[in-house]
Amino acid sequence: MRMIAVSGSHELEIRRSRFLCTLARVADEHEAAAFVNEQKRAHRDATHNCSAYVVGEFGELTKSSDDGEPAGTAGIPMLEVLVRRGLTGTAAVVTRYFGGVKLGAGGLVRAYSQSVSEAVDAVGVVELRPVVHVEVTVDHALAGRFLGDLHARGPHPADVRYGDAVHAEVSVPADGLEEFTAWAAEVTAGQARLRTVGTGHSEVPVTS
Repeated sequence: MRMIAVSGSHELEIRRSRFLCTLARVADEHEAAAFVNEQKRAHRDATHNCSAYVVGEFGELTKSSDDGEPAGTAGIPMLEVLVRRGLTGTAAVVTRYFGGVKLGAGGLVRAYSQSVSEAVDAVGVVELRPVVHVEVTVDHALAGRFLGDLHARGPHPADVRYGDAVHAEVSVPADGLEEFTAWAAEVTAGQARLRTVGTGHSEVPVTS
């Protein structure tokens, strides 16, 4: 599963028309629709505010709008860029300020596609990988070595609490939980106590 690294915007000019693409990370259709409406209000003086979004764990929910451009020349090309990049949880609005030169259907398709593609490149993409949040408890006598080895090995603990014992919360890749459990047992001579406290995703930058 992939999504944009951060929300952001990117502008380009094509034959005197300005195309401002604004991207946002969204959790669901409600957030996506709210973002689209927000952009329309912010750029109510624009010629068009075309939009597209993909949401759902597998990108199964999609929607696009040409917002007055000829049918199929804006929203669908924008959506195709998001889908081709394998993105979900992502909404895009391309705000066009008409510059007086008509682009034709083919030119519009290319312009809206390019606007979204360049904006995605500008903000970056991350891959969401499933992780298991594990609380590791060790005695104070073992904590120094355990935490030192943990920092060297990774992943780094998200939280460390000191009390009757030392409790470190670690996010472990879901497919590496068995290996991590064996490693923790080895470095603490079997004294580490592990407890799963939740699940989630880690964000790994996509470089290509």
